[in-house]
Amino acid sequence: MGINFLLLFFTALGAGSLVFFAPKFKDKYFKLILVFAGSYLFSITVLHLLPELFSSGFDGGKMGLFILIGFLLQQILEFLSSGIEHGHIHHHHGESKSGVITVMLGLFIHAFLEGTLLSHGNLVDADSMGHLHSGKSVLIGIIMHKGPAAFALAAVLSSSLSRKWTLILLTLFALASPLGMFSSAFLFENGILQKEGIGMLYGLVVGGFLHISTTIFFESSPHHTFHWNKLLVSFLAAGLAIASEYFI
Repeated sequence: MGINFLLLFFTALGAGSLVFFAPKFKDKYFKLILVFAGSYLFSITVLHLLPELFSSGFDGGKMGLFILIGFLLQQILEFLSSGIEHGHIHHHHGESKSGVITVMLGLFIHAFLEGTLLSHGNLVDADSMGHLHSGKSVLIGIIMHKGPAAFALAAVLSSSLSRKWTLILLTLFALASPLGMFSSAFLFENGILQKEGIGMLYGLVVGGFLHISTTIFFESSPHHTFHWNKLLVSFLAAGLAIASEYFI
């Protein structure tokens, strides 16, 4: 998990820090990056996470309920974070302290929960869970998702806070997923979190992934206009998800 920690932490910190060095923000290219990340996240959820959850021995009806709750929970978290986790960049000059806290709270909870997926291979025995992933495909998806989210967060924070405080809060966000990964592993290994609790956590995260990825798709074409570049990017991301799931 040490490598996962480094990848998660420095991806978020590095992507967010680009706000201070990028000569000019290009909304067009950022949206393509979001579409690629959203397509990969959706693909790996459908190809891997959903089949694994429903073949893992958990009650199918309860798992469906947890996924639905996760979907709805993500709507609440996005209300707090203003949708930064799927690339919304709103510059609020002079934003209040409470507003910054609300954004950070929504993003931290979301990132913490998704980090629990990466302790999966260390938490559950392969024989009891059926198809057990190596974590590579899911790790790639979370990294792709965290990069744009960190950039959007830094862009919002830097418009109303100093560079020092922007970097402090960005570092806190970068630590959220690794903390979720280590916390769930610790709780499970010490018998505090049981297999049913693991299933509930994964269901919540999968529901959140479905909400985020589909929201990115819908918002990338708000007037239902057809764009070849976005279609091509979506197909490339889906192809990468297939390759990472079945060939890596």
